[in-house]
Amino acid sequence: MKLFGRSDQPQQDPVLEQLREKIFGADVPRHVKEVIDREIELLARIGPSTSEYTIGLSYIEYLLSLPWKVRTDDILDLNRAERILDEEHYGLRNIKERILEHLAVKKLKMDRKARVLVVDDEEIVRRNMTHVLTKENYAVQTARDGYEALAAVESTEFDVVLTDFKMEKMDGLEVLEKIKLRSPDTQVIMITGYATINTAIEAIKKGAFHYIAKPFKLDDVRNTVNQALEKRTVRQDSRGSVLCFSGPPGTGKTSLGRSIARALGRKFVRISLGGIKDEAEIRGHRKTYAGAMPGRIIDEIRKVGVCNPVVILDELDKIGQDFKGDPASALLEVLDPEQNTHFLDHYVDLPFDLSGVMFLVTANIADNIPGPLRDRMEVILFSGYTEDEKVRIAAQFLTPRQIRDNGLSDDPPEFTEEALFKIVQEYTYEAGIRNLNREIASICRKIAKNVVQQAGPAEPVTVTPGLVEELLGPRKYYFEIAEEQDRVGVTTGLVWTDVGGEIIFIEAARMAGKQELILTGSLGDVMKESAQAALSYIRSNAGKFDIPEHFFEGHDIHVHVPAGAIPKDGPSAGSTIALALLSLLTERPAHRDVAISGEITLSGRMLPVGGIREKILAAGRAGVKHVVLPLRNRVDIEKLPSEILKDLRVSYVDRIEDAVGLVLMS
Repeated sequence: MKLFGRSDQPQQDPVLEQLREKIFGADVPRHVKEVIDREIELLARIGPSTSEYTIGLSYIEYLLSLPWKVRTDDILDLNRAERILDEEHYGLRNIKERILEHLAVKKLKMDRKARVLVVDDEEIVRRNMTHVLTKENYAVQTARDGYEALAAVESTEFDVVLTDFKMEKMDGLEVLEKIKLRSPDTQVIMITGYATINTAIEAIKKGAFHYIAKPFKLDDVRNTVNQALEKRTVRQDSRGSVLCFSGPPGTGKTSLGRSIARALGRKFVRISLGGIKDEAEIRGHRKTYAGAMPGRIIDEIRKVGVCNPVVILDELDKIGQDFKGDPASALLEVLDPEQNTHFLDHYVDLPFDLSGVMFLVTANIADNIPGPLRDRMEVILFSGYTEDEKVRIAAQFLTPRQIRDNGLSDDPPEFTEEALFKIVQEYTYEAGIRNLNREIASICRKIAKNVVQQAGPAEPVTVTPGLVEELLGPRKYYFEIAEEQDRVGVTTGLVWTDVGGEIIFIEAARMAGKQELILTGSLGDVMKESAQAALSYIRSNAGKFDIPEHFFEGHDIHVHVPAGAIPKDGPSAGSTIALALLSLLTERPAHRDVAISGEITLSGRMLPVGGIREKILAAGRAGVKHVVLPLRNRVDIEKLPSEILKDLRVSYVDRIEDAVGLVLMS
């Protein structure tokens, strides 16, 4: 019956019909499809006029857009990977070696023949299965009964076990239970001539991958084994440690991640974590309100369209924390291989497998990463470059790129080696190469301007040291040590910061006062304690250094570290402070070109410190001729290449009194 010309049948929502058609052709897991079906049924009941309808529609479309099963195949050619890494990065030999080791392990895992165990009391069945599975390039082993099968499982790890249901001594269900108890990842396929629904259900409940009834076709066995091994392939492809690249800015951490992605043939994603304070940036928002968004991890994976990209999490050591949650703790589930197979984004509200993603992490100082998070990753240290390395990098990588980017490819200028050395020594002062790249770019831009302003054909330009000074102006940096004089109460130290190694000058002065130790220069708590420990050591050992025992009475001692606007902390300056005080109290000038680094104890022992390579490079940049280090840091120096130690003398001391004769004048 019709009323007012309209049908009693409810009209179909065309939007939902289109979604149903889209779902029908979508390659999504079964549990995702079930959730989508339920959401569509809910939307069909509430109607398009409500806000919940729009929220639900956006949610369904987002689920359909995720690459649940889309993957890229890895290119595991080590020679190709090594060539790509060498093309895009100079040096970093140890780091490249570690990456090639990572790829080699992955290749061996992927190339390993799948091991299959066939358990059946009929010899003809064992022979037929062995024949067909061997042709599939599987390593096949057989067993006549359950006891023989369990003995084989004890000695060998199998990927798939095909077992008969009815056997003497031990039936297939018992074999299934014992194998799953020992090796949960092994896929077990049940085969029987007494197939019933109840036995099939019981086998599946106990962990069987599939259930095949006799008589069976060998093609069915082959296909079932292949399906069971798909899970094994994904699992072997994904497992591995998370690599953390730690080092000063401009040393190539992020660009190396991009090169790894290119070497593997994977998509590349970069997520900057610096300053993130909201946990929802990682886990997303609940979908129950308008404006809800997924987290950065899931959203970037959706954008690249594959579930196994290379994801680099940049500046992890600068992640924040406030009342909105702890994003570092949220990253535990992302980076832990034991948890990320079922990563739960709040917006998606369904487990997403992140085990196929290759996560790389960058940080200036790995020690600033929260401990539980750092424990999930393998830290690979990136060191600063020597002057020779910077010149080679500039000649091979930076100048060709800037010539191309600034339109000078037709008549490229030629940078002489002397000009590049001048830029490195007089216009940059850094562990990395970012400022070096900027100065070369500035020269290329000025040359491009001159070329455009010339009316006639451009003449080839040779960039000499003189032209560098003409284009960049007067030098910006000087050798801080070589141009200073030796002074009483002023010593040179070496410290390690998040931008590489640096030299510092510790100044000490004594004046009439009320027996106070004054510390200035934006010093942190650890550095203040080091100064207090240095003064206490000197007071308790004054006689050893021919200092009056009551030198502190009626006086104040002021210790200052210049560049007061820059916060400073750490134990490395303890020995430098102690020697500045000894220089002041004994009135012996300190050698300006002798630098010392080491933690001091109340008993005068010199404890080892970190960042030795960066400190040695900083000493070379500043013109230091002699470095004094704790004895236990000798092993760190022995690992350094000889060119870094060129023209530099290194001495080792176990106690602070042994350093006095090396740092202070007679």
